Amino acid sequence: MRESLRQSMALVHTWTGLVLGWLLFAMFATGTSAYFQDEITRWMQPEITRAADPVASAQGAARYLERNAAGAGYWYMTLPNGRSATTQLFWQPADGSGYREAVVDEQGREVTVRETRGGYFLYRFHFDLHYLPVIWARYLVGIAAMLMLVAIISGVITHKKIFADFFMLRFGKGQRSWLDAHNVSAVLALPFHAMITFTGLVTLASMYMPWGVLANYAAPATFQEAVFGTSHDGVAAGKPASLPELAPLMHRAAAAWGGREVGIVRVTNPGDAAATIELTRASKDALGSRGEVLVFDVQGRQIGGSPAPGPAVRTESVMIGLHAGRFAQLGLRWLYFLSGIAGTIMVGSGLVLWTVKRRQRLPDPEHPHFGFRLVERLNVAAIAGLGSGIAAYFLANRLLPTGLAARADWEVHTMFLVWLGVLLWAVVRPPRRAWIEGLWLAAGFFGAVPVVNALTTSRGFPFDVLHGDWLFVGFDLVMAALAFAFGAAALKLTRRWSASAQAEAAPRRKRASSKAVEA
Repeated sequence: MRESLRQSMALVHTWTGLVLGWLLFAMFATGTSAYFQDEITRWMQPEITRAADPVASAQGAARYLERNAAGAGYWYMTLPNGRSATTQLFWQPADGSGYREAVVDEQGREVTVRETRGGYFLYRFHFDLHYLPVIWARYLVGIAAMLMLVAIISGVITHKKIFADFFMLRFGKGQRSWLDAHNVSAVLALPFHAMITFTGLVTLASMYMPWGVLANYAAPATFQEAVFGTSHDGVAAGKPASLPELAPLMHRAAAAWGGREVGIVRVTNPGDAAATIELTRASKDALGSRGEVLVFDVQGRQIGGSPAPGPAVRTESVMIGLHAGRFAQLGLRWLYFLSGIAGTIMVGSGLVLWTVKRRQRLPDPEHPHFGFRLVERLNVAAIAGLGSGIAAYFLANRLLPTGLAARADWEVHTMFLVWLGVLLWAVVRPPRRAWIEGLWLAAGFFGAVPVVNALTTSRGFPFDVLHGDWLFVGFDLVMAALAFAFGAAALKLTRRWSASAQAEAAPRRKRASSKAVEA
């Protein structure tokens, strides 16, 4: 019975990992990059060089909006923190037309930066995907995450020596090496994999399972009000009134939150006597992701705030906080990042392992059936193609003209065009050549990023080291490490398959020689 259970779990593990494995690989890879999304955005906006104080930035942003967005329905300010240096502004004009946005510095001066979606795009892609309606993408991602959770549980049951696997990594052993790589990367960060998958499902749990809310509340808005507090977005009074100084309100909010900073400022009906100022705690200052909120009127009186969270909301907030990792300081964030890399390797090695194991069982390994060939080529496109695409996204940031219309969109299009190109290349090339060429392409693209950065900006590795700009230094080093990893993989495969081809050719040459002698 025990053996039967293990065999059943092995089957479940294999197929749940494969069915949406390529999507899981992309989710893990882009989600891992999201732990440094602010740093990626700063790298993709090299024009910004200085840090900023959140309180002074809020005041500067308010001055900018009073000059440029008077009469707007609302203002929305995302303030700088230790990882970002500018204030992101959004507002809706009084005529109700489309949203407007701007980036300003601490003094409220608009910063002229290249248009980019930066690290935020990679963060959103890992659960919203792209070119798909968001609601479809989130259901698809939710199904993939559920399959991942099943794969983790069934994988733990399947492996008898799960902790011994941690010390087993044998190179150059074919299928055994892929299995070792899969096991080591899985065991190395097993608690992280389980946590990140389960909490990922929690982040969208009310969308996946809305029945609890529908059964207990008359409408979703009633649920939102009960959990997050009453909205103070009232109708404008039609009487002009000046906005109070934001600095005192932010200091009061920080004092109420035990010294934690304000991260977001939202002003409704600015310039009107019925205006409200809503301050939300910065997410970096606590494990819980749902920040406390305080609401003030134009006289500076507190008129509302978020209610004390109940056990369920507090638990959900902590789970989402654990998943996003925004509370993590630098060391812990690197641990998150490296664990995410281990998860990406785990999924990727599992996909490759499927083809390595099944090739040996094929009646004719040299002429596999369509399903096998499809998986083989999708593996090339997912692993080498996504890597090349992400590197191309960074290269496009430096190479596209700064005045190009819809420039940020074209950066994203570049990533998908390169990804698609690798897929098409994998379809028309023999699988072994497609693997080697795809991996070399990814290595070349990642290796080119620091070079192109140095050639197209006033920065560069020596300049950044001399000026102590460790964010740019770290980015260049990560790009170089990825280039080395993809290049080493390509070189390894080249040597291995070359040796294999020579070994296979030797008997044929011997038989041909024997026939020649007999003749």
